[in-house]
Amino acid sequence: MPHPFRHRILDLMHAADVWPDGGRAGGPAPWDPRILDPHFYGRVLTQGSLGLGESYMDGGWDVDDLDGMLVRLIGVGADDEVRGLLAAWDALRARFANLQNEARSFEVGERHYDLGNDLYRAMLGQRMVYSCGYWREANDLDTAQAAKLDLVCRKLGLRPGMHVLDIGCGWGEALKFAAERYGVRGVGVTVSREQADYARELCAGLPIEIRLQDYRELDAGDGGFDRIFSIGMFEHVGMRNYATYFDVARRCFAADAPDGGLFLLHTIGGNRSVASTDPWIARYIFPNSMLPSAKQIGTAIEGRFVIEDWHNFGADYDRTLQAWRDNIERHWDALPPRYDERFRRMWRFYLAGSMASFRARHLQLWQIVLSPDGVPGGYIAPR
Repeated sequence: MPHPFRHRILDLMHAADVWPDGGRAGGPAPWDPRILDPHFYGRVLTQGSLGLGESYMDGGWDVDDLDGMLVRLIGVGADDEVRGLLAAWDALRARFANLQNEARSFEVGERHYDLGNDLYRAMLGQRMVYSCGYWREANDLDTAQAAKLDLVCRKLGLRPGMHVLDIGCGWGEALKFAAERYGVRGVGVTVSREQADYARELCAGLPIEIRLQDYRELDAGDGGFDRIFSIGMFEHVGMRNYATYFDVARRCFAADAPDGGLFLLHTIGGNRSVASTDPWIARYIFPNSMLPSAKQIGTAIEGRFVIEDWHNFGADYDRTLQAWRDNIERHWDALPPRYDERFRRMWRFYLAGSMASFRARHLQLWQIVLSPDGVPGGYIAPR
């Protein structure tokens, strides 16, 4: 007997030109899934993305072109049509609780960024940079990442001797790049112990200090900074903390910072304001995360900074993610057994879903340049 939820899910899939089990005339397309578990339809209808992702991890369905399938479903709004009870609960919980408070701030470091430097070395390429590359004149991942780091430095007008703060420094590549190429000294903070240990070793011999520290612990007593950047960390701040985040950044500028100081925020953003993240992402990839909207960022900036430049190159993230997928697929067999088949399927679903969201232009990548009081004479933005 057909599953009672089957027709509802099939109608949504057919609207996206996705035909499970070869149901299209003329044979299946690469993005047509093969349903292997009869409970698939019920899991998806009652649990939304969580059911879709978990059933993929469990081997309940398979497909040759995973990101091709997901981009088609996102393109017709299937993710909004089937959300599940957990999504409603997460949104309600976020309304009444600060899921990104100081007590929770290290959880994402422990559960995601501390998975293992071996995994990230295999995926991220020559530079351990876990954020969107800049592909304007690049043909490979390493060149795109170097171009992104240089773009950040040029937008900030870095010069020798400047004191630079990196909020969410990752594995230290951005500070190392800025110190070697532009002669700055700097401080980086991260909530990941694995990242901090790696960054200290990477930056040994350079005038760089790496701290295992929540951003809220920063203050003017740290010596004052001429420039600040934050690359791929704002996605973990949460809407209840946006005002605090920008207050922290503003108070960290030196009183005599050139041009009054410049702050570059590099973040993924969504087209709509939300209070929580996708339930599958929250459970398996980024706990307590949420993607800001332009409205939410603008509201938090108001009265704190002047917006000097807002640059969107979100389409570049699809290409970056494809390069990460190519890298990790080449290296799975060389990684330890703890990255088992279920983990690999989880990681594939994460990367493919992210590709699909950027390809459908539902997600963006913004670099926003801010100044405390406006750059005297105006700011000219490099590209």
